[in-house]
Amino acid sequence: MTTLSPPIVKTSAPSVPDSTLPKRELFGVDVSLAEPNEVVDQVMQWVHAGKPAIADFMSVHSLIVAVRDKAHGTRMNDFDLVACDGQPMRWAMNRFHKADLAERTYGPTAMLNVCKRCAAEDASIYLYGGTDDVLAKLKENLTRTIPNLQIAGAESPPFRALSDDEKAEAVQRINDSGAKVVFLGIGCPKQEIFAHEQKDTIQAVQMCVGAAFNFHAGAVSQAPAWMQARGLEWFYRLIKEPRRLWKRYLVTNSIFVALFLKRLVLGR
Repeated sequence: MTTLSPPIVKTSAPSVPDSTLPKRELFGVDVSLAEPNEVVDQVMQWVHAGKPAIADFMSVHSLIVAVRDKAHGTRMNDFDLVACDGQPMRWAMNRFHKADLAERTYGPTAMLNVCKRCAAEDASIYLYGGTDDVLAKLKENLTRTIPNLQIAGAESPPFRALSDDEKAEAVQRINDSGAKVVFLGIGCPKQEIFAHEQKDTIQAVQMCVGAAFNFHAGAVSQAPAWMQARGLEWFYRLIKEPRRLWKRYLVTNSIFVALFLKRLVLGR
C-alpha cells in the first residue's frame, strides 16, 4: 500500500503562475484541458517569465492515489498544471467535459519536447531521480539526441525519505545550477510530494515525469505505439514487471472503471 506524507500544512500562500489552460474536475481532482503542444508552450512561457511552477503528467494510477488520499488530492489540486498522461484520463475528460482532446500528453514525450525547446531557447535543465547508472545513460542519450541541450545538474537522491536538511541542500544545488526546468523522476507519489513541498523554494518549473528517466535511458522498454493508443500501456508494463505491478493495476484500474461507470450512470 502506498504511504503518503501527512496532511499539508502551509506557512504562507504561494503565488500561482498565470496559466491559460483551464481545469475541470475528474473524480475530485482538477485536470488541465490541454493538448501536448499547449502544455509545452505553457511550460516555456513560465520559463521565459522566470516563474516557478509545478506540472504533473497524471496516469490512472496517480489519479486514483489522489482520489483515495484526500491530503494528496488537495496537494494535486494546488498544482499549476495537471496533464492527461493516460489514455483513459483523456477519454474520461472528453466524455464528461466534452474536452475534445485529440491526444494524451505523454510525460516522456513532453520531457523530450521541453528539452528540445530549452536547447533552442537557451534554457538549462536539471535531472532529479533515477539511479546513478540510469542518470549517466540518460544524460548521454539526451545530449546525443539534442546536441545543444544544457544539463545544469543531475543527481540520484537516496531511495528513502529525506531529512529536512537533505531537502534544503538539494534545493540549494538546484537553484545554484541556474536550471530553468527540473525534471523529477522519483515515482508517484514521491515526486508530486517533493514538487509541492518545494513549490515556493525551487526557482524553476518542476515537471513530474515518472518513468521517463528509465525509458529515455533505455533501462525499461516502452509499450508499442498501438498499445499506447488503445490505453494498454499498463498491460505491457504488467507483463514486464508482474510481481511488482499486479496489485497496483488490479486496484487502481478497478477503482477507475467503477468511478467512470458510476459517473456515467448517475452523473456528477
